[in-house]
Amino acid sequence: MDLGLKDLVYIVTGGTRGLGRAAARELVADGARVVVSGRNEKSVAAAEEELGGPGRAVGVVADNADTGTPDRLIAAARDAFKRLDGVLISVGGPPTGTSDTIDDDQWRAAFESVFLGAVRLSRAVAAELGEGGVIGFVLSSSVYEPVPGLAISNALRPGLAGYAKNLSNELGPRGIRVVGLVPAHIETDRVRELDARTGDADTARERATVGVPLRRYGTPDEFGRSAAFLLSPAASYLTGVMLSIDGGVRRGF
Repeated sequence: MDLGLKDLVYIVTGGTRGLGRAAARELVADGARVVVSGRNEKSVAAAEEELGGPGRAVGVVADNADTGTPDRLIAAARDAFKRLDGVLISVGGPPTGTSDTIDDDQWRAAFESVFLGAVRLSRAVAAELGEGGVIGFVLSSSVYEPVPGLAISNALRPGLAGYAKNLSNELGPRGIRVVGLVPAHIETDRVRELDARTGDADTARERATVGVPLRRYGTPDEFGRSAAFLLSPAASYLTGVMLSIDGGVRRGF
């Protein structure tokens, strides 16, 4: 199936590792060009090289919490590729902890990065996009059900999903789509870290897998392919959707 991605240009934040990198890799594999961002200069350079370097990918060292990040990323896309067709907003998981162990500074930092940074970038990109543009948000299964030990994610991700749904209504008349990707049990460094925090990573994985109808963790590549489809013209009549990429963990309709 031709997704219609050839020569389209996307910004992918958090594109140097995990789910963001997997999505960027699949976009490029289908002919798109990408601007990827991350906070570490070395990982940004490595991602740019892996994705094909100049002509296919441009890396930018940037933090979603920085108010100047949207302008820098948009400028990078315009300078390198002369156009912008969409964005996938991904950010590393906020600190773990329960409501009684997370202090105010951690809440503020997570809000700036996970929530306000995403709102700010989506707003700036929306002003640049024309009909056929798309804004994607990488969310979490905590959108639907709290995950033990992830109080910050449980609070902020549902709010961001609500913002995304609202934005889809606002931008729809301009022909701009807004989509959410809701992963669970995708085998990334973050998930391995959370399993390890239990004190017995193997047992934690076994217990989690029992709750997955497909009886396994998903791979980043599987997430990336889903992201590439949702961002592509092939999904041109999909907006306001929250796609669960979880092997069937979410049982509700």
